[in-house]
Formats: sequence, C-alpha cells, structure tokens
Amino acid sequence: MKNIENISVLFAFTAGVLSFFSPCIFPLLPAYVANLTGTTINENKIDVSKKVLMLRSISFILGFSMIFMLLGASATLFGRLFAENRSLLVKIGGLVIILFGFQMTGILNLRFLMREKRWQVKPGDNKNTLNSFLLGLAFGTGWTPCVGLSLSSILLLAGSSDTLYSGLGLLVIYSLGLGIPFILLSLLITHSFSIMNKINKFLPYLAQINGWILIGMGTLLFTGQLQKISAWLAGFAPLF
Repeated sequence: MKNIENISVLFAFTAGVLSFFSPCIFPLLPAYVANLTGTTINENKIDVSKKVLMLRSISFILGFSMIFMLLGASATLFGRLFAENRSLLVKIGGLVIILFGFQMTGILNLRFLMREKRWQVKPGDNKNTLNSFLLGLAFGTGWTPCVGLSLSSILLLAGSSDTLYSGLGLLVIYSLGLGIPFILLSLLITHSFSIMNKINKFLPYLAQINGWILIGMGTLLFTGQLQKISAWLAGFAPLF
C-alpha cells in the first residue's frame, strides 16, 4: 500500500502543476496577482514588493488548500463507509477518471462537466492578507472548469485511501502542485511578462498531457495494475 501511495502522491503533485497551467488559470495569473496585491499592471510588469506578494500568495494558496482538504476528508470518510465494497468503488473511480481524461483531451465534450460557479471579487477588494485568503476560498469552491477534472480525480483516489490522513495528504500534495508554480511565476512577472508569452503557446499541449495522464491513472486503477507497477518502481528506490 505504501508503494501505491507513493504513486498517488506523484500523480497528485503532477495533476496540481498541470492544473495551474490550464488555459483558464495560467493566462489570468497577472490579473490574480494584481488583485491579490491591490496593484495595477504597468509597463508590462506588476510593481509590488516581494514581501507583500509572498504573504498574499501564501494566504491565497492556504485558502484554496483548505477547501481541497475539506473535500478530501469528505471523500475519504465516504470511502471508509463503503469499505466492504472498496474494490468495486476503485473500479468505478477508475472509470470516472478515464472519463475525465477523455474530456480533458477533447475526445469527449460533455457540457455538464464544464459548468462553473464563481464567487465574484471586484478589482481592488483584495487589499489585505485576509481578503487574499477569502479569494483562495472562492477559487477552491468555484473554478470547477479549471481544476474540476483533475481535482475530482484526486478526490476519487482519496476516497480509496485506507486512512483519513492519506486522503488529506493527497489533497495537500495537489495544492502544493498548484501553489508552488503560482508563487514562482508570480515573482517572475513582477519583472516582466515575457515568460508568460513563452509558456502560453504550450498550454494546449499541457492540457493534452494532463488528460492522457488521467486516462492512464484511471486505467491502472480499474485494471488493478497500480499495485504491480508501484512494486516494480519501488525496486529502483535503492538506485536513488
């Protein structure tokens, strides 16, 4: 089980990173940063102190992380209630993750998976750390088209975890995958937006990669091959 958890952790972090580079999150990064810091975009950069940016960004990340952890705890408790049918739930979860993957690659186009409900935050409202945290809560609860498919897949994995802590851990790792690039690129765009222009052209490919990763992970869950592959990868551990 430990090996399976290691694979799930890697999957959760990768899903978080790729969620950040989704076409409806990454291009809006300057707007997020400007809103979090209460500044404006001038001369192709955001002029704000690194201290303010770090505090507001961390507060924002803590906000959506709390929502994700609550969802993870609920999913894990739900899974434990049906522990006797764990194998069936894992197969169903695998099929759903595969469905999400096909949706993300564009092979499927199911409108109900792309519905969204956002909390609207007016520019300039976010002038302190508490409001940055509230904006993080809003992001965690509302931006379903951006993170919903990847996040739901992590929640399905959390639901199949043996313990509450394992399920929560996956959501923490997912939040780190989403939050670390946010901080790093936020710091970069205080100097110039050129890095964003370079990355933008790769966003469609990253979405495809994320989709196929979901399909692969869902297939491993459904077929029961996850444990075998995890054991095989664990054999390489002494090399590192």
